[in-house]
Amino acid sequence: MISIFGNSLIILILLSTLSIIYFSFNSITSLGINISKKIYHLSLLQVTFVVTCLLTLIVGFIISDFSLTTVFENSHTQKPLIYKIAGTWGNHEGSLLLWITLMVFFNFLFLVYGKKYEKKFMLFSLISQNFLILSFILFLFFTSNPFLLINPAPIEGLGLNPILQDPALAIHPPLLYIGFVGSSIYFSSAIGALISNLPAKEFAASIKNWVIFTWFFQTLGIFAGSVWAYYELGWGGFWFWDPVENASLLPWFCMTALMHSIIVLEKKGQLYSWVLILCLMTFVLTIAGTFLVRSGILNSVHTFANDPTRGLYILIILLLACLVSFFIFIKHSRGNSIQGYNLDRGTFILSNNWFMIFYLVTVFLGTVYPIFTEVIFNTKISVGPPFYNTVIIPFVIVFLILMSLGPESKWIKTKFPIRKLLTILILSFVLNLIISVIFKSTSLISNLIFITSFFLIIMSFLDVIKLIQLNKITLISRSVSHLGFGLLILFIGLNHNFSKEYDVNIKTGEIKKLNNFDLKFKDLKLTNSQNYKSIIGNFELKDNDKNFIKELKPEIRIYQNPETLTYEASIKSTIFNDYYLTMSNLQNSEYYNVKVQVKPFMSWLWLSVLIMSLGGFLRLFYKR
Repeated sequence: MISIFGNSLIILILLSTLSIIYFSFNSITSLGINISKKIYHLSLLQVTFVVTCLLTLIVGFIISDFSLTTVFENSHTQKPLIYKIAGTWGNHEGSLLLWITLMVFFNFLFLVYGKKYEKKFMLFSLISQNFLILSFILFLFFTSNPFLLINPAPIEGLGLNPILQDPALAIHPPLLYIGFVGSSIYFSSAIGALISNLPAKEFAASIKNWVIFTWFFQTLGIFAGSVWAYYELGWGGFWFWDPVENASLLPWFCMTALMHSIIVLEKKGQLYSWVLILCLMTFVLTIAGTFLVRSGILNSVHTFANDPTRGLYILIILLLACLVSFFIFIKHSRGNSIQGYNLDRGTFILSNNWFMIFYLVTVFLGTVYPIFTEVIFNTKISVGPPFYNTVIIPFVIVFLILMSLGPESKWIKTKFPIRKLLTILILSFVLNLIISVIFKSTSLISNLIFITSFFLIIMSFLDVIKLIQLNKITLISRSVSHLGFGLLILFIGLNHNFSKEYDVNIKTGEIKKLNNFDLKFKDLKLTNSQNYKSIIGNFELKDNDKNFIKELKPEIRIYQNPETLTYEASIKSTIFNDYYLTMSNLQNSEYYNVKVQVKPFMSWLWLSVLIMSLGGFLRLFYKR
């Protein structure tokens, strides 16, 4: 019953999409300045069908309808309700349906909130968006149908990958997809603007809030994934430059560059062609990332659906999106570019773009280069953190300085407050000196990172205070985001330089000396949960310098559906440090391998990302 209903809804979504395309084409040449109400009604039907379709699949997971292949392969009856629901998008078919749902939803909202814009621009944007929707619906129906049947229906399902059964990962895909899929709306808008010859400032106004909105959710989505990786995967890091992590970062670089470029376009009518290119590139990179994740050519804990057929279909969508969009760009672009720049605010915004594109190219090459070497030379290589740290970090120093100076510049003629800048620079040196004294050992690069981070933090903080005093609350979004970014770089630097890690083999009842720590393995206990069994270690970590004891209880979880062992970290957070402990059993031995890590300023690192995101959110309420 669910299968028939779900497939019927997919067909109705397909028909409504084709109808919107047909009537939009017809309306282009019709008289009148308003879009036909028929298109609004069809878009409402399209949204209704796709939301109902997604809810139908969710119901299938909740009631454990194992007659559906997707439910059978990604759920079981003992799984907690939250993970049954999250299992809907914790697989290829369900996540693709979520993708289409969001794409349709953005299409409808763009239509509803775009009434004040030129009719021809809106119609060409709708046509472009619905062609994208059509391509993904056909992909869903023919290669990734979530409503395929198994006959006879199994009694029990195979279960969801245990490492995906986590609250952070339950919300990670929807947050990330809002950012990913939302970029389709300014891809389509760019196509519509090119064909309809929309004026620069009107185009900037039409997409500005969409870019900010999607950047905000993309940032939160990356944040949620990073938090999950930190406490679930057991290695104690928050970013490993994993290829799939990189795939989510590439569109974020483009969004960030676009968000800044729109300011110039809106203010001075410049960078129109560049803004259009960024609109097209953001969604193209989103599809490219989707291809890398789902084609099976990358190995990662994040990848799923390693099916070459699906990968080929996504590659076709990617190539068509690239060829069609850039053909339209070349045919219709008016060549509006950078003109008459002196050292003004536009220069600093443009420098932001240069750095973002540099970071994008670096991460892109580091991600795809190993693929080409394997295909062409049959040689497997690994590009990891050392490459990215070596290439990117020196440029981050310059980037932080430019971020600090940019808000002090003016649109017409800039005169920097030299005394203020020198005072803040001296204060930054003093703060860096304090860090060097407390932690005793830092490199030259680390010192420069700390100094420039402090410089940006102090400049941004003073800017926030000034705007609050002037009662210009709606203008603080930029300074809040810059403050969050400065704090993020500072705490990443502190965390990277001053983390401690100890690796020991220990048995119950033993005490191990770890420099200034004493680690005591008190005992083990076995517990039963709803869908797994746990072996819980009871440890005491005593800091002899600070005279405190932390109780840490890492777990080894034994899942039955599917049969899997996972190693769950125990984390005790304080204001300044995280105490992070994992354990794993040594085969045929009474000893356990235990890793103890002391991670400084982790709570502050997470907070800095939220502050940066908050700045983007506040930008939605910006008023001149």
